[in-house]
Amino acid sequence: MQFNYPLVFRAFFWLALIGSFIFAVVPQDMAPEIGSLSDKSIHFIAFAVLTLLLRFAYSITLFKTFLLLFIYAVFIEFSQLFTPNRSAELLDIVADIIGIGIGLLFYPFIKRLIMSYTKYENH
Repeated sequence: MQFNYPLVFRAFFWLALIGSFIFAVVPQDMAPEIGSLSDKSIHFIAFAVLTLLLRFAYSITLFKTFLLLFIYAVFIEFSQLFTPNRSAELLDIVADIIGIGIGLLFYPFIKRLIMSYTKYENH
């Protein structure tokens, strides 16, 4: 049975995108705590994961990936202006950009791992 990786990555990408937006606009006092990670670490990790999922889910260029997720980062911060106990922070966008960059940097290596795994799986 052939496994449809792009479809699975698309599902995970959209779940992660919707989930990250919900967590971003929930009032701060209602937001779940994620261990002892700082806010900037959470931004960084979330956008690195979103970047990887987007690249695996859709055949789009590096620039388009960066642009779409940068727009999403700005949109989240703008949305937080209208959320109780939340505020927009430029440093959050910086953490998001670093996460996008790291995701783009690691993508080729992870892709090779997945390709070697699927090659091994099909034999």
